[in-house]
Amino acid sequence: MQAIELNLFEGMEYGMKYRSIDLFAGIGGIRLGFDNAFGNNIKTVFVSEWDSYAQKTYKANFEDEFDIAGDITQIEAVDVPEFDICLAGFPCQAFSLAGARKGFEDDYKGLCRGTLFLDVARICEKHKPKVIFCENVKGLTIHDRGRTFKIITKTFEDLGYNVYHKILNSKDFGVPQNRERIYIVAFRNDLDSSSFEFPEATDSTRVIADILEEGEVSVKYYLSTTYISTLQRHKARHLAKGNGFGYEIRSLDGVAGAIVCGGMGRERNLIIDKRLTDFTPVTHIKGEVNRDGIRKMTPREWARLQGFPDDFKLPLADVHLYKQFGNSVTVPVITEIAKKVKEVLIKNDR
Repeated sequence: MQAIELNLFEGMEYGMKYRSIDLFAGIGGIRLGFDNAFGNNIKTVFVSEWDSYAQKTYKANFEDEFDIAGDITQIEAVDVPEFDICLAGFPCQAFSLAGARKGFEDDYKGLCRGTLFLDVARICEKHKPKVIFCENVKGLTIHDRGRTFKIITKTFEDLGYNVYHKILNSKDFGVPQNRERIYIVAFRNDLDSSSFEFPEATDSTRVIADILEEGEVSVKYYLSTTYISTLQRHKARHLAKGNGFGYEIRSLDGVAGAIVCGGMGRERNLIIDKRLTDFTPVTHIKGEVNRDGIRKMTPREWARLQGFPDDFKLPLADVHLYKQFGNSVTVPVITEIAKKVKEVLIKNDR
């Protein structure tokens, strides 16, 4: 039966092609996962991302016949082309366990980030796509004692969708990163989605050593002795207060902590790499380059931690790339979920 379904789907390239839109697109991680799963049978018809730097990385990696739209709150639903699949990694800052968790009251630059998912609902109410896919931080499920998450799921249910959700960890899908996220898949009620299930783990064996740069990396990624001393004092102060904050050196035989875009994001995932041969600084530092091999991971290593392929272009300065990959999704997780979504759509469309 599986072989028949796959053959049917492959034949659909001459007929059915699913149209998708990419909201809060970031650098395109969710789209990449669905492209991996659907191949030639999916076509992105609309992209919205308001961050200009993320747009640059997106454009460097995807060729579209249209421009990336900006602030989704300023776009009328009627101006969005018809589509079958809505991809929406709506901003997670309002729900993050690391943040203030203000939820629906979180305001930033005039935008209520906690309610941006309502723009997903507004657009989907107009177009009634077959599938809505969302990704967010694990903290979304427990914010305000679970009421926030209930509002989100009920919103989609009221629009006429069957809603499925599950927390999955990236380290179970072929990347060495301990990153738990909530994934939401909503199928339109007229589709039989009773067979849908989230994927099981595919590969939990990967370690940090598997994603390291192949050769010696620039000395700029190695910490100075002065900075290491600062980090040590910072961690000692927090330990004295009973907190677990501070830098962390990860074992190459282990997995990374969740990479994030701010605060101690890079310092919580330091590694020891003793391949450096030239300790001459290339940037202005205090002290000297440490001789213990302590360094930050590179943007390419962060890309690999998120499952992006090595041909994914990194066109910007490191400071932007760290932010973008910290904010992005783990592509292999998205790919496996998308495969399950595809199975349901094939069953309903054949």
